[in-house]
Amino acid sequence: MDKVVIITGGSRGIGAETALLAAREGYRICINYHSDEKAAQGMLEQVRGLGAQAIAVRADVSSEDEVIALFNRVDAELGRVTALVNNAGTVGHKSRVDEMSEFRLLKIMKTNVLGPILCAKHAVLRMSPRHGGQGGSIVNVSSVAARLGSPGEYVDYAASKGALDTFTLGLSKEVAGEGIRVNAVRPGYIFTDFHALSGDPDRVSKLESGIPMARGGRPDEVAEAIIWLLSDKASYATGTFLDLGGGR
Repeated sequence: MDKVVIITGGSRGIGAETALLAAREGYRICINYHSDEKAAQGMLEQVRGLGAQAIAVRADVSSEDEVIALFNRVDAELGRVTALVNNAGTVGHKSRVDEMSEFRLLKIMKTNVLGPILCAKHAVLRMSPRHGGQGGSIVNVSSVAARLGSPGEYVDYAASKGALDTFTLGLSKEVAGEGIRVNAVRPGYIFTDFHALSGDPDRVSKLESGIPMARGGRPDEVAEAIIWLLSDKASYATGTFLDLGGGR
């Protein structure tokens, strides 16, 4: 069976490293991005340079109309999706809950919770034998924050990832009998530009001393776990969470 993967937020950080590794593993790849076309096109060139058939598609995954258009593009240009990486996410600046606006809360919940659910819905519509599919694999990118709560920093982000964990568990049981596996990775402090969204691009370096392994993680280390969970090597894993937090 051809391997076709959609990676949301695939133009940078963990998503980009996952796309590169997927290319080496023989996947046809859709790099989804929200706004940075230059980064997406640069990643597309790298992936194609590794010999992969690939496309880059702009879509806001929190809008179902745009998700439908995204999956239709993949159907037409790459084939029926067999793997989905729900990596797109956002975070607000360091803040207490009593300082958070409704706009901030809605944005985080739409991107981090609604987006993965919508993408998973349309993946299942292609993967499930109920809809003519042959199974597949979904990996959600959660966070160690789901376990720790991130008090005084971004409880809203942690709560969104806690919701994603619950969704992972529920969906994994719902579609387990249909040949679809659903798992999650929970990264901790990883060296990506994601932390700039919280207003502190040097956050990982500042906090390394509090990590049991005494270092931040690399995005390629997370990508290795994602690709493993997508693969047949993890064929008996569903509803599983891999923590990648250096011991946190």
